[in-house]
Amino acid sequence: MKPTAISLFCGAGGCSLGFKQAGYSILFANDKDAAAAETYRNNFPETTCSEQDIDTLDFKKLLPSLGLKQGELDILIGGPPCQGFSTAGTRFWDDPRNNLLKSYINALKALKPKWFLMENVEGLLTSNKGKYVFEASKAFLELGYDIRIEKVYSQEYGIPQRRKRVLIVGNLNGHEFKMPSPTLKVSGQIFKNSDVTLQHAIQSLPRATNEKNKLLASILSPPKDNFDRLMRDGADFISDHYSPVVDGIQLERISNLKPGQTMKDLPENLQHESFKKRANRRVADGTPTEKRGGAPSGIKRLHHNEPCLTITGAATRELIHPTENRPLTLREAARIQTFPDSFNFYGNKSQKVQQVGNAIPPILARIFAEHIKDDYGFEVKNKSSGKLLGFTLTKAGAMSPALKRTQDLLNGLTKNKDQQGNLFD
Repeated sequence: MKPTAISLFCGAGGCSLGFKQAGYSILFANDKDAAAAETYRNNFPETTCSEQDIDTLDFKKLLPSLGLKQGELDILIGGPPCQGFSTAGTRFWDDPRNNLLKSYINALKALKPKWFLMENVEGLLTSNKGKYVFEASKAFLELGYDIRIEKVYSQEYGIPQRRKRVLIVGNLNGHEFKMPSPTLKVSGQIFKNSDVTLQHAIQSLPRATNEKNKLLASILSPPKDNFDRLMRDGADFISDHYSPVVDGIQLERISNLKPGQTMKDLPENLQHESFKKRANRRVADGTPTEKRGGAPSGIKRLHHNEPCLTITGAATRELIHPTENRPLTLREAARIQTFPDSFNFYGNKSQKVQQVGNAIPPILARIFAEHIKDDYGFEVKNKSSGKLLGFTLTKAGAMSPALKRTQDLLNGLTKNKDQQGNLFD
């Protein structure tokens, strides 16, 4: 029998796809974004995908409709978006910005899955001075989960992109869970040297068209490598592989960019007005931009022989093809995120690229899904309390003051059980 999963905040379904490829049955999914839900339903017709507000979902009623009792679900996947800093003077769980996290924990409480996997941006670790991840961890522990928190560098797992994300994995099975070992050795500054690069992701795609709705016949030549074979996935046609004609000053800007260069490397007469204003502004205390993390980079020319920069909702505007004078196409961005060519996206252009940018790379999800299923399993042992198994906040040689605050908070969970308190107190 296949392991069972429910996906919350499912988006287009990157995490679901990885778990499906690993042999799981996705019983139910939810996302309030209508375009993302349409994409999900078209790619996972066997799964019920709801657009209902998660605050109003009754998970206790959901279980019997799926043929399950509390505690029988194998894993809950997906995670609530971090809503940023809490309002000053407001108790953490009273702050409306934390409602999505609260709803997620309520889902865990009602479903009692044997495992959960929660993914988020790396800012989760420092949001609200570390209190967000600290309070979430306390809640997971109170529900009896043993948890591990780690910043994951996706390029170490064969993803052709430098993408850092936070994963929190918990289980009720009493397993001393450890993250799967990286599949690749990466090196260099910000891990830009890797055996899987941007070129691996996009090398076999046909030349992009300028026609928005044109389908391109899939390449019939033998796959160039195993990654290319995974991306083709039996697709007969390539969709969303188009780029509007670039001309005028934008073409001049792009034409002048060499691989690795950004807007700041262009002559001043080619820099965008809004870029120049932002680059030269000072904050109220007089601190110049170069002392505040640098100017905005705007467009960026990519390297063929390195993992791509992080795919975001701006990828098809700002990330420039390494050899052609145009931004990436949606299909190129999807391949860099490891969506196969058979996976189609729905909605307008901005909705589609947002779906791609928000997704967990399916190959990364598959690695974790197989690791949990094959190396640990779903047999529940008798245990009464949760514990923090460990955490890795950075692989850098030095730790920022913000991460140090988070480290101190999390260390308190391993040393002082009294700090756990009661859920939402």
